[in-house]
Amino acid sequence: MERIYLDNAATTQLDPEVIEAMLPYMHEVYGNPSAIHAFGRKARAGIEQARRMVAKLLHCAPGEIVFTSCGTEADNMAVFGSVRDLGVKHVITSPIEHHAVEHVAQALERTKEAEVHWLRLQPDGKADLAHLEELLKAHQNVLVSLMHANNELGTRNDLMAIGTLCRKYGALFHTDTVQTMGHYRFDLEQLPIDFLTCSAHKFHGPKGVGFLYMRSSSVLRPMIVGGAQERNMRAGTENIIGIVALAKAMEVAYRDLDEHQRHIQALKDRMRERILANIPGSSVNGDPSPDSLYTVLNIHLPDDGKAEMLIYNMDIEGIACSGGSACSSGSNKGSHVIDALYPGRMGANIRFSFSKFNTEADVDRAAEVLEKVVMPVGV
Repeated sequence: MERIYLDNAATTQLDPEVIEAMLPYMHEVYGNPSAIHAFGRKARAGIEQARRMVAKLLHCAPGEIVFTSCGTEADNMAVFGSVRDLGVKHVITSPIEHHAVEHVAQALERTKEAEVHWLRLQPDGKADLAHLEELLKAHQNVLVSLMHANNELGTRNDLMAIGTLCRKYGALFHTDTVQTMGHYRFDLEQLPIDFLTCSAHKFHGPKGVGFLYMRSSSVLRPMIVGGAQERNMRAGTENIIGIVALAKAMEVAYRDLDEHQRHIQALKDRMRERILANIPGSSVNGDPSPDSLYTVLNIHLPDDGKAEMLIYNMDIEGIACSGGSACSSGSNKGSHVIDALYPGRMGANIRFSFSKFNTEADVDRAAEVLEKVVMPVGV
């Protein structure tokens, strides 16, 4: 049985060009980047070339990029660090953020290190900008932390609008761009953003590496101490293989971005139209418009009493998809995102997420299997 992978919001397969870029750093360039001999200098050069590539693509200074182990670490560093180092007393965030932000906010509430304000949302999951402005007017020493696109729904926020409000009221702005990095272009000379986070494995790089963009006017102290690596911003021997691979994955993503966006958007549209036409009572969770993240389609299905088995039944038929965040189990239970937007609603939710490696045949087969699972013959 051919298996079809439609869970790219959880992780993506490595691009062959990325694998090729990694190989020299597995076989030949094995020196410690902190060593001063030729082996170490060659390894250090690979890291700094990668940093310059990322900075060039994002229109920022190389020194504003701090490589981390993942997006979660980068989110933690931005939010915890802003409270610890930049005098933040109030954190404004939303109830549908990734746990890498939501759980940090909850920890700050418990310890009373900062007051957390939970932003109201539009019905499709977008930030309520009127409520955001109310909160910004009412408080000083604020960090706003809102993700660019929700990892479960695909609903996107307007970073320019949010950042402009933050600048107007003197607030810092952190955005989790883990789902959108490599899928959209970011010009950090123009966008009013102080902190931005990334994870390579969401755009065909390896797992275990990401970065934090930290604007030079909002410098934090390191969260991990014990060495002078990452320009004194993150102790520990650098993951040179991962860092080089991240930069290559970004380079490839930006090079082919327009072509891949057209291809993937067409796959998403094709699947959405077929599901809504052929499965009675189905609907799109989050923002159904073309403005939503083109790699993610989240569908609500009517209650049939078997919602908890939907993802498993799809997998049995060879289709890899999910019920929401990869940080949750494979069942449909426990999505804080769905609960926040659709409290008490019955039924099943299924997320398909696409990549440049998917085809129309993949989408057609997955839709056919979903119809079979949801509406078995003779029932």
